[in-house]
Amino acid sequence: MRRVATGGKDAMHPRHPPSRDLRVILFDYGGVLAEEGFRDGLRRLAREQGLDPEGVFRAGMDAVYDSGFVLGRGTEADFWQRLRARTGLQGKDAELTRRILEGFVVRPWMIEAVDRLRTDGYRTAILSDQTHWLDTLVERDGLAPHFDRIYNSYHLGKGKRDPSVFDDVVRDLGVAPAQVLFIDDQPGNVARARRRGLRGWVYTDRAGFEALMARLLENTREGNWRARKDSNLRPPGS
Repeated sequence: MRRVATGGKDAMHPRHPPSRDLRVILFDYGGVLAEEGFRDGLRRLAREQGLDPEGVFRAGMDAVYDSGFVLGRGTEADFWQRLRARTGLQGKDAELTRRILEGFVVRPWMIEAVDRLRTDGYRTAILSDQTHWLDTLVERDGLAPHFDRIYNSYHLGKGKRDPSVFDDVVRDLGVAPAQVLFIDDQPGNVARARRRGLRGWVYTDRAGFEALMARLLENTREGNWRARKDSNLRPPGS
């Protein structure tokens, strides 16, 4: 499995060990750690050109898969060519890409939360359906030291539409599925993760995430998984 090994065990020194049965917090990138630049960027470009924003976004989601770009089997040029042909979107590849990437704005409070989790003993990782653009964004924003692993569909050759990607990630992390909490803003992705035995949490807003954070940090202080009463966080089948 090709993935990015980043912060590692020596990047931060935990004050407390994590709970016995939860080890890893696995984050989506766009829409969770950062603003959703792909969706918002395509909608913005569509509005500027008098096109249907939702139609362009849906076509973009199809094109990034149909072209193979998101799985590392196609190129950026293939993706933009398909999207222009399907929607009438205008612009050179480099400029369109620049507009998309500028929309991926990291949420500083999320990175602060990631660092708190690491300090309390959790391992942190990213699992994103992305392209080589994520490599650029990670470098641009200095994200690597904050995560033990970064899993990118472009390098894995499969994305979250394929449930087996969760098996691959868990195997690489060297933990049991129920020891991983996956946080994503797409309910379908979370549902697939849960079907593979991971715990899942659908991100909706900052307030909800901060409530989750409080439970995770309380968990490490008390040494047990008190969030079992929350159906979103229980191990599947429990």
